Amino acid sequence: MVPIWLYAGYRLRKTLRSKQVPLLALLAAFSFVIMMFNLPLAMGTTGHITGGAIIGIILGPWAAIVAMSVALVIQALLFGDGGWTTLGMNCFNMAFIIPFSAYIIYRLLSGRSAVTSKRRLAAAIIAGYVSLTLAAAFAGFELGIQPMLYTPSYNYFQFPLSVTMPIMVGSHMLLFSVIEALVTGLIFAYLQKNNPGLLEYKKAKSKQVKAKNNIMT
Repeated sequence: MVPIWLYAGYRLRKTLRSKQVPLLALLAAFSFVIMMFNLPLAMGTTGHITGGAIIGIILGPWAAIVAMSVALVIQALLFGDGGWTTLGMNCFNMAFIIPFSAYIIYRLLSGRSAVTSKRRLAAAIIAGYVSLTLAAAFAGFELGIQPMLYTPSYNYFQFPLSVTMPIMVGSHMLLFSVIEALVTGLIFAYLQKNNPGLLEYKKAKSKQVKAKNNIMT
């Protein structure tokens, strides 16, 4: 995650506008709060939603990396949720995989449709569902390969891929990803109605740069 964090910081210094900083902090707090609600699953694992999809859609994936990484660091530091030894993988799965996959899916499915269109809303909902399921698959894979990597005397997670993948992917597909999709859709629909400008900040930025170039010429 170190090179990803460094590049994300570089991108933010180049693209993040001052008026977006409070929104970045607010979304980081939102992600922190909803990730605290963990529900137990089989074989000693837990599941939760993250809010990473809507953050990636609103602010872009690089800003979402920073926002969610901050939330995960605070969780590990103050609450022991995840812990320091797994911080890198947790950030990779939730702060990298989720916002990036959600942003890509959303952009591909929404195309050039209007910001307030139902197509955009559907794209956001699908992005929320698929991105969390994908992150769960990564987590299931990382857990399941541990018996292959460590000798029995040092192995602290003994369940193979045949157990971890169905539990992680299945539980998220049937429950957590559905909730993530609903939360993403509700927030997106609210912004469509009350503040659609937040959903087209990239377009607004390109116009601003173009206008500046016209003034200079």
